Amino acid sequence: MAPPNYRRPGFSKRAQYSIFASYLLGILGAVMGLLLLLISFIDPQGFSALRTIGAEAVAPISKSLSEIGGATGSAGDEIAAYFNAASKNAAMQRKLEQYRTEILEARALKQENERLKDLLKLDEEVPDSIAMARLISSTASSARRLATLGVGSNSGLEAGQPVRSPEGLVGRILETGPTTARVLLVSDGKNVTPVQRASDSLPAFATGRGDGTVDIQPINIGSNPFKTGDLMITSGSGGLYSPGIPVAVVIRKTESGAIGRVLANPAKVSHAIVQPIFQAETVRQIEKDSVEDVEQESGE
Repeated sequence: MAPPNYRRPGFSKRAQYSIFASYLLGILGAVMGLLLLLISFIDPQGFSALRTIGAEAVAPISKSLSEIGGATGSAGDEIAAYFNAASKNAAMQRKLEQYRTEILEARALKQENERLKDLLKLDEEVPDSIAMARLISSTASSARRLATLGVGSNSGLEAGQPVRSPEGLVGRILETGPTTARVLLVSDGKNVTPVQRASDSLPAFATGRGDGTVDIQPINIGSNPFKTGDLMITSGSGGLYSPGIPVAVVIRKTESGAIGRVLANPAKVSHAIVQPIFQAETVRQIEKDSVEDVEQESGE
């Protein structure tokens, strides 16, 4: 049978000495307490002196422990402040991103409102406008420069009608569907627009280059009167576009004419209005004459 785990102190000298020392210290503590109690009753002033001596004796130890505790608490506060600062910084970054997004959205909304106000003002200035609609899409990389308008023949649109925005001439209706229409942009290579210089009504032609610019050629060949900054507007010749619609501004001269930047950039135009053909009868007569000439040439 295995011996029990419990062993009495008598089997260990060290345990006996420890028990004796604890008893002795307990007795001494009790005696000292009784002695101090008697002194406090018999000689209060002496007891006060003893208390002062005791306080002075333990003051360095208390001070050291207090400093250690203060340092530990300060270090804990600094660590907590560090992690709190990191979390607060992350929260502030998230707020900053949110505010930045809201600012961008507000700016976009403000620009959209300004464009719509300009469009409404233009619609008031052009009382004969047929429709107002959004430009749904526009080509940016193909050989042709076309756009899609969000209204069609159901709203009275026909081929040839001018399309314009507050910035200037966008183009003309190329073909229509019931609810959409394709627009041949001013910058298309097959679109030729009769224009004139706004400052002195100098006549010219603006032909699209397919890259957002137009080639401006004067009617009077042999002179190049253009200069950078000239504003070109529709002249009304040909009867398709009404006069005075901004078309392009000259950005540089060439040997025989100039290159102009189209003012109504379809990538930035959100809405446009459709106008009737300026002189519909004239346009129809020109088209009729063209057809007859082609038929006569075919007959010959």
